[in-house]
Amino acid sequence: MTNRVLVAGAGPVGLTLGLELSRFGVPVRVIDKIAGPSDTSRAVAIWPRTLELLDRSGVAADLVKAGNHVVVANIFSGHSQVGRIELGGITSPFPFALMAPQYETEGVLRRHLKAHGIEPEFSTELADIAQDEDGVTATLRAADGKETTERFDWLVACDGSHSVVRHRLGLEFEGDTLSLDWTQGDFHLTGMPIPFSELAIFWHPEGALMFFPMAPDRYRIITSLGPSTDVEPVPLEMAAFQKVIDRRGPGGITLTDTVWTSAFRINERQVGSYRSGRIFLAGDAAHVHSPAGGQGMNTGMQDAINLAWKLALVCRGVSRAPVLLDSYDAERRPVGAEVIRESGRLTKAATLENHALQDVRNFVAHLVLGLPAAQHAIAGMITEVAIGYPQSPLNGPSDGSSTAGARMLPAVGERPYGAEAPRFSLCGGGEAAASVAAAFPALVEPRLRPAEAAGMLTLIRPDGYLAAAVPEADWRDIAAYLAGFAAPTGAALPPA
Repeated sequence: MTNRVLVAGAGPVGLTLGLELSRFGVPVRVIDKIAGPSDTSRAVAIWPRTLELLDRSGVAADLVKAGNHVVVANIFSGHSQVGRIELGGITSPFPFALMAPQYETEGVLRRHLKAHGIEPEFSTELADIAQDEDGVTATLRAADGKETTERFDWLVACDGSHSVVRHRLGLEFEGDTLSLDWTQGDFHLTGMPIPFSELAIFWHPEGALMFFPMAPDRYRIITSLGPSTDVEPVPLEMAAFQKVIDRRGPGGITLTDTVWTSAFRINERQVGSYRSGRIFLAGDAAHVHSPAGGQGMNTGMQDAINLAWKLALVCRGVSRAPVLLDSYDAERRPVGAEVIRESGRLTKAATLENHALQDVRNFVAHLVLGLPAAQHAIAGMITEVAIGYPQSPLNGPSDGSSTAGARMLPAVGERPYGAEAPRFSLCGGGEAAASVAAAFPALVEPRLRPAEAAGMLTLIRPDGYLAAAVPEADWRDIAAYLAGFAAPTGAALPPA
């Protein structure tokens, strides 16, 4: 196989993409202009849906050992609790938010990537790109300034919000910068009255204050500073941070040590298309938004997983269907837009300045968060288990309780979907189902899985979303769906 993929960026998104491609047997290079692995914590939350998808490669098990499990999200106004969102009630093998510094997440991903013979190439800058119908020409610049020109079949930009690739393509990063300054930091502390298995958000008349527990004595703390000025925001020193916590927090908390701090402004931006010919964009290169909800890294990693199995089928010569790669933008851009909307709403709710509106917000939030249906919906949104692709061009026939594009979980004891290869899983029984699997060996796992529902034949994508579901008698609809991606390889299907 000669197809090669260049991944620009060795953060969580690029590492995830590199791992997925390499374990699917696709030659891949991962580069980054930074000198070596980052040692800052940056993103700390990994949500259940991301863990489910990382379970396919074995990464989730290592991450779960390294992080703190958070099962409740609390919202307070002053000393009054506005709402309590239980995360443990979701249906998932990982019913919690995992809190771990980003360098730990990257370290686990690098170890798994190395097991597949791939190591990120640091101090390697993507200096220039040019593409044509057959591939991408990349100019790579080493730390000593030496440049080489190499040819790749595909390029994926995972190079962050200031993406060189996006700029080279001339793509607009449409959106706004919010006119509010923020600071954040990781601190050791004592006196936290809330269990370290729970995160806490405090709505205060002066602004928001958020605590994300990484360990019993270590928290990520984020707070607003006030309206933006012409001067770039500066992180608060520990003493100043302490004063904010004393005013806005629950009381009794004492910061004892600073691990890391930064200041920022919130951008809400998204590129108009996640694909330009043979070049794709993922993560912050494609979308940025408020850190409220902690979903930025997760959204990017899920971008990578969505793209990887599709790119692998093309690189392995299994599929040439244009819709396969086109579906990446069709599926992931709406998800990115929704994350921008929802995180923006959370930010605006937390930073209301009008006191009368603050009182209305608190009353409405307390009322809504007390409803079980609202609790379930909000937990699904936060944990990202509610993400699906109902409008995907890959959706096949669906005749049952599940809708094509919906997230699916394997039966208890069954391996994750897409754990071994970028192949669909066929759930059901009977000779016809076995014949369908045999007719498409490059697209479908050879072993049938237990039926999702009695009398139904269900086809699950390698990333665990429903592709098609029909009564067993209509098995030829599944065969026709698969034939749209690749012709049968000669195995005989039973007569109609």
